[in-house]
Amino acid sequence: MSDRAPQPVERQLPTEEARDLLALVREIAQREIAPKAAEEEEAGRFPREVFTLLSESGLLGLPYGAEYGGGDQPYEVYLQVLEELAMARLTVGIGVSVHTLASYALATYGTKQQQIEYLPAMLGGGLLGAYCLSEPSSGSDAASLRTKAVREGEDWVLDGTKAWITHGGIADFYTVMARTGEDGPRGITAFLVPGDAPGLSGAVPEKKMGLKGSPTAQVHLDGVRIGDDRRIGEEGQGFPIALSALDSGRLGIAACAIGLAQAALDQAVAYATERRQFGRPVADFQGLRFMIADMATQIEAGRALYLAAARLRDAGRPFARQAAMAKLHCTDTAMKVTTDAVQILGGYGYTADFPAERYMREAKVLQIVEGTNQIQRMVIARHVAGPEGR
Repeated sequence: MSDRAPQPVERQLPTEEARDLLALVREIAQREIAPKAAEEEEAGRFPREVFTLLSESGLLGLPYGAEYGGGDQPYEVYLQVLEELAMARLTVGIGVSVHTLASYALATYGTKQQQIEYLPAMLGGGLLGAYCLSEPSSGSDAASLRTKAVREGEDWVLDGTKAWITHGGIADFYTVMARTGEDGPRGITAFLVPGDAPGLSGAVPEKKMGLKGSPTAQVHLDGVRIGDDRRIGEEGQGFPIALSALDSGRLGIAACAIGLAQAALDQAVAYATERRQFGRPVADFQGLRFMIADMATQIEAGRALYLAAARLRDAGRPFARQAAMAKLHCTDTAMKVTTDAVQILGGYGYTADFPAERYMREAKVLQIVEGTNQIQRMVIARHVAGPEGR
């Protein structure tokens, strides 16, 4: 198969600045990220230098205020940046999405003083963040978390274990949800914990079927002491902060899923138009043409869905239902499209000589992270049909 580059995605962008931004991202993706993706994923190597470059380029704080080092970009632009990065390598797209999620609590609920003190380094100072909500015994049931924060004078002491943490063990800061009061959602508080805090450690990263370059690990908090100036929001406000962050984070996962699906479609089309059987390209056969048409249609539908939700968010309107729909549809689309890409490549699709099999393995996790797709269906049904057991 030739090395011809796929055609850029046609995008509707609100400003000339946004068009220039996407052009910059595309250049970085094609020059610095995509060429090394297959080799580094196979080796399980995390590209920290890429995140340093993205930070220096102003791409790690895009949806946050310029006064604190952010990019002041609307979510509809930020998400399309994520899509471009995920097209080149999902580890990078997911990493930027998680970093943005980890910065959300302080950027949205922090005091002015906290934002002045901490945000510039988080958004443009080369730091990398992680978001700590899930635990070994509380995944989808996040409100039952057990990590505790106990007040001692002007300090808090944190003890517990967080699980499935992207960037666990390598992050420079962690947004941690911990129990400070009663059982259930009302007893949880958010904290900003530095990555080098004494007592904080990362376990050996999980051995995963995909996204091998993105470290996922448990994070242990053993008597981690931090000042009250690192508490985000009010005591007991942590769970609403966490859910609000996840509404936005789900849009990030949706955009990454569409980026991955687009990469798989581009590869499938390139292969099908060049591979010849029975004297003509296999793309001439109706069975494959219809598969490609369905793949392209689902990708366009997913892109429209996540952008519609982003525009609601940018307008200050409720978007939780649409975010759940986008996460559900886009990640299911990524799974279907990457599986079909393997099928179109036939035996070659099942080998590591082509990235189709890697795309398929990576797509699976997107149906699980930041709320499984079963949870998304529950959220959507609650919005549409009302709460259960009325």
